[in-house]
Amino acid sequence: MYMVSKSSADFRKTAAWRAAVFAVMIFLAIAGVVFSLVSGAVKVGVMEIVNVFAGNVEGAVRDIIWNVRFPRTLVAALVGINLPLAGALLQGVMRNSMADPHIIGVSSGAGLFGITVLVLFPAYGYLMTPAAFIGALGAAVLIYALSWHNGVRPGRLILAGVAVSAFFGSGISALLTFYSDRVDGALLFLVGGLSAKSWPHLQLLLPYTVIGTVFALICAHRMNILTLGDGEAKGLGLHVERTRMLVTAAAALLSASAVSTVGLLGFVGMIVPHAARLLIGDDYRVLLPATALLGVSALTIFDTLSRIMFAPVELPVGIITGALGAPFFLYLLRKRGMAE
Repeated sequence: MYMVSKSSADFRKTAAWRAAVFAVMIFLAIAGVVFSLVSGAVKVGVMEIVNVFAGNVEGAVRDIIWNVRFPRTLVAALVGINLPLAGALLQGVMRNSMADPHIIGVSSGAGLFGITVLVLFPAYGYLMTPAAFIGALGAAVLIYALSWHNGVRPGRLILAGVAVSAFFGSGISALLTFYSDRVDGALLFLVGGLSAKSWPHLQLLLPYTVIGTVFALICAHRMNILTLGDGEAKGLGLHVERTRMLVTAAAALLSASAVSTVGLLGFVGMIVPHAARLLIGDDYRVLLPATALLGVSALTIFDTLSRIMFAPVELPVGIITGALGAPFFLYLLRKRGMAE
């Protein structure tokens, strides 16, 4: 599945290399958060931010940092954890580096169910994330059902996922067409963006991030066994299909909570775990934490760039991730084709 030389793979397993990579990733995550806090229409210095958190600054600067930039940055960080972790889990389950919640239809299923609640039952907005989870899990089950034929093969899963993504995407488009007067920010939902995200969005997202992340880390050892192949995994005593479903449920929860908060943000779940895997190897016990850290830095930086690149016009961050992710997807596709 992943073509690397034996020497480079062994080097990435050394404790010294992994410690250095984690140190750099932690630095980048902190740098991404700081970059997000200091950048914008109003320039704010690092010491001013420190004084805001210390309670020594009042007025407009405090409002900008505490009520606008800080919660948005935290939401970006949590989404940067959720989508890449979901992508890493799905890539392991499907044994395919091109698996991504957006590409294979999990995000589209979450989006359809979530936006159905938003449009048809606006008084029950607090149910948007649970509904999105049901949609994401249903999409995953449908993908399995469509791709099953004397077992599951990664290639069939991807093709079934693309079809399911197109199907649910059509449902979202139809819903927004018939009820366009009821949907605020429909375009932002379809593209994916963090505009106007604040403390309520953070409070909604945080519990799902904690639950999904903890469950993903608990499953790390099983993921290592699962990537060996079904036959060997069963020989080691792993209940393969049960593990697949549990891991897929965790990925659905992580992606659904992100989709219900920021919309259909594409390719983050593919780019970030693949980059982390290239840096630190395939061991899920270290890959998952590395993916989460890299996701925090990536999405906070991308979101900040979306705010300042064409200021005062703000781009949805999904435009940036799509512009980077589509060529990366084609690169992986071409790489797999050359290897086969």
